Amino acid sequence: MSGTVSAERFEGVPLAPPDSIFKLTAAYKADTHPDKINLGVGAYRDDESKPWVLPVVKKATEILLRDPDVDHEYLPITGLPEYTAAAARLVFGKDSPVITEERVASVQTISGTGANHLGALFLSKFYGWNDKRVYLSDPTWVNHHAIFPQVGIPVSTYPYYDPQTIGLAFPALIDALKNAPPRSVFLLHACAHNPTGVDPTREQWGAIADVILEKGHFAFFDSAYQGFASGDLEGDAWAVREFVRRNVPLLVCQSFAKNAGLYGERVGALHIVAPNKDAAVRIKSQLSVLARAEISNPPAHGARLVSLILNNEELFAEWKRDIKTMAGRIIDMRKELHRLLTEELKTPGNWDHIVNQIGMFSFTGISPAQSQALVEKAHVYLTANGRISMAGLNSHNIRYFATQLDKAVRGEL
Repeated sequence: MSGTVSAERFEGVPLAPPDSIFKLTAAYKADTHPDKINLGVGAYRDDESKPWVLPVVKKATEILLRDPDVDHEYLPITGLPEYTAAAARLVFGKDSPVITEERVASVQTISGTGANHLGALFLSKFYGWNDKRVYLSDPTWVNHHAIFPQVGIPVSTYPYYDPQTIGLAFPALIDALKNAPPRSVFLLHACAHNPTGVDPTREQWGAIADVILEKGHFAFFDSAYQGFASGDLEGDAWAVREFVRRNVPLLVCQSFAKNAGLYGERVGALHIVAPNKDAAVRIKSQLSVLARAEISNPPAHGARLVSLILNNEELFAEWKRDIKTMAGRIIDMRKELHRLLTEELKTPGNWDHIVNQIGMFSFTGISPAQSQALVEKAHVYLTANGRISMAGLNSHNIRYFATQLDKAVRGEL
């Protein structure tokens, strides 16, 4: 042989850009300013700015620790059966026809991210595409833009947020639904839209369902905040249940990161609604094949915790109280921030969107330059698009934030 073969050593692999939210958190941690505030991270904090382990989760953990039958064996490929069944009842309602007729194919996933991925992978392989792409709201959770192309589904966006009204761009959204090719896939946030906090009204949801049915579209629901948005598990599931009632073709990606505070346990589920029981069995068999090739078996601990909470009446009632505690504190922060800006500081502009939006996040409506000024001059860490996590505000820092926000709006920072 005249030469030697050069082995691949990945010397030409480029450095990937850091995740914007994790980069923001790292900058916050490195900051030594005593009044610094982190409004970037999407995780609940209590009034002392500490992570909160739900009391019901502590109680469920104690029960598991005392259970002599708990082991560390593999779960089934599709997850803990009593967990996935209870999770489906939670989102669809225990008396829903899709539950009683066994028309839901449910599998345990690596939180909501894993559910989005597995749902996208399933559609990539089995959906009858006219135009293979998914339509995402503009804006949406940044990871949606990464998940779908990874499984060969290109991404397009549909209008959602109107910066002029700091609300829903409803007419443009409806037009996008009407103008998309028939049988298109639209990703919809079930409640507490991330990152805007802007949700359709029930009447608007009905109009969205009308067009989806007319055009033969498919609804890909991402449900990361059931209960956490308003404090009401039933109310936050309304859009999904209404679409099911109207027989809209759909799937639901579900996460217990926020509403159970189980961020690190990665507890999620994917539910695909089938036309009949036989189809649900076939769909679940294919989901099992896909899951087996990627994670083999899902993790047990978080699923056991959630299963205990969902299947025990006493624990479930306590969980609902814990959810109201979290949602209630965030709603209180919205009200207080609105009061400070409008009544005390007389900040220029209309700030009603602060209380009209829902869930963990709020789009403040400020410019990228104003956001940058808050980060660099006020030590308030938020994303460049003006999104803040309301959970990062508390009774100790909200006045400082409101004052600095007022200065940024007035150009005085």
